[in-house]
Amino acid sequence: MDKNTDVTGFHAHIYFDTVSREAAARVREGLGAKFDVRLGRWHEQPIGPHPKSMYQVAFLPHQFGEVVTWLMLNREGLDILVHPETGDDVKDHTAHSLWLGEKLLLNIEFLQRLKTI
Repeated sequence: MDKNTDVTGFHAHIYFDTVSREAAARVREGLGAKFDVRLGRWHEQPIGPHPKSMYQVAFLPHQFGEVVTWLMLNREGLDILVHPETGDDVKDHTAHSLWLGEKLLLNIEFLQRLKTI
């Protein structure tokens, strides 16, 4: 089976802290200006499986090449998780994910608990 047909979209999680928040704002502004993406809210504290402050950027499969390439070149040293949306949150955040910068330790138990609800 061709797994590509199972991807309905992608998320990029842009991680930041108090020191790097301005850089994260510049990356966010650049994404919003250059691409037709959905910018999520700022999360100033860890939320869900994410170990530090972040915001999410949602984009469509046909945008992957352009958006991820832009992030690679313009991430300003920030750590970024990129993952597909296949309906399996655990695999999407682990086996199917890619990282720009440092790979952070996610709270996968949080996602596993959601899966059993």
